[in-house]
Amino acid sequence: MVQSYDVLVIGGGIIGLSCGYYLTKQGKRVVVLESGGFADGASGACDDMILFQSKKPGINLELAFESLELYKSLVGELEDSLGFANYGGMVLIENERELEVMEEFVMQQRSYGLDVEILTKAAMRKKQPFLHERFIASTYSPMDSQAYPFAVMHKFARKGRQMGMQVVHKSPVVGIQKDGTGDFLVTTAQNMQYRAPHVVNAAGAWAGKVADLIGLNVPMEPRRGQIIITEKIPAIGETNLWSAKYLVTKLKPGIQIDSTEEEKRLGLAFALTRTEGDSYLIGSTREFVGYDKRTTMEGIRAIINQAVSFIPVLKDVNFIRAIAGLRPATPDGKMVLGEHAGVSGFFTAAGHEGDGISLAPITGKLLADMVCEGRSDARLEELSPNRFASNAKEVS
Repeated sequence: MVQSYDVLVIGGGIIGLSCGYYLTKQGKRVVVLESGGFADGASGACDDMILFQSKKPGINLELAFESLELYKSLVGELEDSLGFANYGGMVLIENERELEVMEEFVMQQRSYGLDVEILTKAAMRKKQPFLHERFIASTYSPMDSQAYPFAVMHKFARKGRQMGMQVVHKSPVVGIQKDGTGDFLVTTAQNMQYRAPHVVNAAGAWAGKVADLIGLNVPMEPRRGQIIITEKIPAIGETNLWSAKYLVTKLKPGIQIDSTEEEKRLGLAFALTRTEGDSYLIGSTREFVGYDKRTTMEGIRAIINQAVSFIPVLKDVNFIRAIAGLRPATPDGKMVLGEHAGVSGFFTAAGHEGDGISLAPITGKLLADMVCEGRSDARLEELSPNRFASNAKEVS
C-alpha cells in the first residue's frame, strides 16, 4: 500500500523537523522519514550555539539575524523555553596577529548590523576572571545565544503532530523515482512506499547519498565533531567562549598561526557553552574521517588539555561524557537550500555544518515558502543546489 502526502521530508534531525513543522503550519500534509531514532544524528551530538561572531557579513549572517527572531517567537509558539538563553559570547585573542585580524573582522560585522566590540584585557577579565593570563583581548557580542537541540526537535515534532505531521523513525530511504503521474515515489528499507509531488532532502551528512538515488549531485562530506560535557558546576564567567585561532585561519587562510600537528590533524578549536542544566559543553574537533562517529581517546584528551590551558580551574572539574556527531560539510562551506533544476519538486535543505542549530528555524521557514508559495528569496541564489548540478539529469 502506498501512502500519499503533499510533501515527503527525508531526514528527521533539527533541519528536517523544522522543514516539516513549517510546511505543516502552511497546511501541507507532511511525513518526515528518519533513518534512525530520535536525535540519532548530528542534531543529537552537537553544541547549542546560535553563534553570530563566526559569520562573515553576507547571507549566513543575515539569516542568523532572522533565525534568532524566529527562536524568540518559537518559545511562545511551541509552548516551551527550548533552552533558549542569551549569555552573549566572547572570542578569545592570544596575540597581536590575531588581534589585527579580529579588529578588521569586527569592523566588517558592525557595519552589517552586528552588535559586537573588542574588549581590552581588563574588560575581558572582568567578564571572564578565570581565563589564562596569556589572552590579551577578546571580542564580545551580547547577541550570541543558544537553544537546546533536543527540546527544539521534540517541540517541532510534538506541535507538528498536533497539526497532522507524521514522523516515521527507523525508515531509511532506499529508492526515489518519479511515477507516471509526476509524483515522487519513495521506498524505505522496510519496503514501505510514500508518494508526494514534493520531496525535501534534509538528510544532513547523508544528503549526498539521498540525492544519488535520483541522479543528483549534492557533494556532502561528513565532518566529525567531538565534544565533552562537564558535571554541573558554578558558572564560569558571564559569557560563552570561543577561540580566535580557528576563526582567524578561516578568515585569512594564508596567515601563519602557531598550531601543533595534533591541532591541525583534529581541526581542534575551543568552544565553551553553558547548558540549561548548569553543565558545560566543551569542544571541539573538526575531522574528516568518513562516516565514523565514534569518540576517540586522542580527541577527548586534546579537548580536555586545550580546555584546561584556556581555563586552568577546569583541571578540578569532572568531565562526565563525550559525544561525537557528523556535521554535513559542502566544498564551498555554504549550506544547500533550494529546488533542483530539471527535477521539479525535489528540494535540498542540508550542509549547515556547525550552523544547524543556529539556522534551523529560518531554513524551515524559507523552505516552506519555496514549496508552498513557489517563491524563493533572491538572496538565496548562492545557496542553490544547482551550483553543484554538473551531473544532474532530467528525471521522468
